[in-house]
Amino acid sequence: MIRHIVLFTWTETATAEQKAAVTAELRKLPDLIPQLRSYTVGADAGINQGNHEYAVVADFDDTDDYLVYRDHPDHQKVIADYIRPILASRAAVQLSI
Repeated sequence: MIRHIVLFTWTETATAEQKAAVTAELRKLPDLIPQLRSYTVGADAGINQGNHEYAVVADFDDTDDYLVYRDHPDHQKVIADYIRPILASRAAVQLSI
């Protein structure tokens, strides 16, 4: 199984509405991309200072399924239309579990 973890920090000018739109659009993806086995998205809980502001954690049966998700046009549209316009920084990792 492959676990994909992405962390985002938003720009200082990102609005609450833009951040909410990211969540709304990302939450549509499990219905559009059947290769997703588990999908969790959301804002940091604010417990520790210095964390990224947002996380995506997605599980796939294998690397091929992850690549389908990575390159899927609906996923790419969310990135282009909702994430990139407010993105200050990003970190990602894919690991075998």
